[in-house]
Amino acid sequence: MPRAKRAVAKIRRRALRIDQTDDHPIFLFTLRAEELMQVAEISRVGRDDTGRLIGYQRPEVKRHVQEIAEYLSGKDVVFPNSIILALNSDVRFRGSRGPQANDGLATAGLLEIPLRPGGPKPGWIVDGQQRALALSQIDRGDLPVPISAFLADTVELQRDQFLRINNTRPLPRGLVTELLPAVNTSLSPRLAARRVPSALCDLLNTQKPSPFVGLIRRSSSPPESARKPVVTDTSVVNMIQESLNSSAGCLFPFRNLATNETDIDGIWLVLVTYWSAVKDIFPEAWGKPPAQSRLMHGVGIRAMGRLMDKVMATIDPRDKEAPRKIRLELQTIAPLCQWTSGEWEALGGLQWNDLQNVPKHIRALSNLLIRSYVQAKHVA
Repeated sequence: MPRAKRAVAKIRRRALRIDQTDDHPIFLFTLRAEELMQVAEISRVGRDDTGRLIGYQRPEVKRHVQEIAEYLSGKDVVFPNSIILALNSDVRFRGSRGPQANDGLATAGLLEIPLRPGGPKPGWIVDGQQRALALSQIDRGDLPVPISAFLADTVELQRDQFLRINNTRPLPRGLVTELLPAVNTSLSPRLAARRVPSALCDLLNTQKPSPFVGLIRRSSSPPESARKPVVTDTSVVNMIQESLNSSAGCLFPFRNLATNETDIDGIWLVLVTYWSAVKDIFPEAWGKPPAQSRLMHGVGIRAMGRLMDKVMATIDPRDKEAPRKIRLELQTIAPLCQWTSGEWEALGGLQWNDLQNVPKHIRALSNLLIRSYVQAKHVA
């Protein structure tokens, strides 16, 4: 005897449907506070067992959530900001009948959202996760919550909307950096310029023979490994982006401005060859937390990145002798470097740990290293 199908619970709400595109309609409706987390998941940014990027949301900000919850638990609550959801294609919308159901901009109707206890939820929170968490904690489960939702089954589209919605807000730069390579749609020029450097940063952190494997701190790094990575991904991305976009950068020739194509393999070879040599020349400073080594600090990464533009300008990374040649070049500035102790005499006696990741110090350290390197080459 065939097994009877299990009934699927549904939430039905009056809604407006707005068709900006055929594939991704927008729905405006309300949910009770207690229903929100029944309908939608919070897709946390992380990595699966294969290292593939999953999710896109930053961690919970507990203090912010508590402040919102305290307000929502008070009197005379006004909560006009809508939660933005991505809904899967299991939802159903039936437009109302009659000439007044559609005014040419939106269609009124009934939205049905299926709920499967124990199964996957039909939605994901794209914007408003802190507010959603606060709503789940209050006693006012019947509080009406405005919802703006769009139809999207793929996490790629959800990431795209997440970045666009938060583009003008104080979203952690590291989170944006990590999500960019996984977004395949067109981006603003500012974000698009960081996509290739972000992808290279991810390769440097995950692929051998990169000397940075496991050393770059990412938003998806699990809490138990948070102390192992020592370099911020924004420092690495900024280092790559500066060399790639400057006509004087050693990575600039790997961009074809006419076709907008980039030789990723060529850039990878330059970065791995040069930074492996840096690791060899300064083994006592490599891989330590920035509080113990300014080479791993943003100021060290950026300054050594600018020196890379000078050193690699005359060295072919495909040459079998390239690693040895780079080490010889770096040895000319090694005696000056006080990455883990001492003081930088040429910088006015600045203590090694007084160097900060600020434009003034990055510029001063970069100029010192480049000037000393050029002078040594001239004498030789």
